[in-house]
Amino acid sequence: VQLVESGGGLGQAGGSLRVSCAASGSTFSRNVMGWFRQAPGKERELIAAINWKGDITYYGDSVKGRFTISRDNAKNTVYLQMNSLKPEDTAVYYCAASSTKSYTYYSHDYDYWGQGTQVTVSS
Repeated sequence: VQLVESGGGLGQAGGSLRVSCAASGSTFSRNVMGWFRQAPGKERELIAAINWKGDITYYGDSVKGRFTISRDNAKNTVYLQMNSLKPEDTAVYYCAASSTKSYTYYSHDYDYWGQGTQVTVSS
């Protein structure tokens, strides 16, 4: 099972970026998927999650109203659209999935992880 992130890179404050995560080796169409991020010197935090149907979402307070998570189960892919970027959004962004949960916002439920993709926001 592999989760592979793409997108990200360098963005400007107030701008937008999108990261994608493609799953292979297994299907997660019945499982929750989420996006975490880890900034230097900080703990990894769950910032967004989406249930298997795509009709229930969770957002952390730091991204609520600015980021949007979505998924395409036919493509086994989850997306994170990031708008109104801030320098404090700079972090490594990780895609994750739970093999057992259809929806959860508890970090310990996620047991499959991507390798991470760097997002840097300049002021």
